[in-house]
Amino acid sequence: EVQLVESGGGLVQAGGSLRLSCAASGYTFDDYAIGWFRQAPGKEREGVAYISSSTSRTGYEDSVKGRFTVSSDNAKNTVYLQMNSLKPEDTAVYYCRVSGSPYWGQGTQVTVSS
Repeated sequence: EVQLVESGGGLVQAGGSLRLSCAASGYTFDDYAIGWFRQAPGKEREGVAYISSSTSRTGYEDSVKGRFTVSSDNAKNTVYLQMNSLKPEDTAVYYCRVSGSPYWGQGTQVTVSS
């Protein structure tokens, strides 16, 4: 059974940092990319970043470029999202997902106060 478990969310002041983790299990980790998504209240879920577990190729949504960094520890089957210079508009529930699959984590809340 594929499982994704996010952690690391919390409340932080604007300008602060958080590191999210996505621990994956139940499939061959190296075979698939993992994406980070977020959903703010009243808004649609949007893609934030992704990483290929096999090539380490990454991609970012424009509003987070230069502030967020996605990385992967293949030995731990875990993907991270380092978020720096956080802004109130980054407030959302953050999810990870195995690319091209219906498998999502349960989400972790990130709240950035101004």
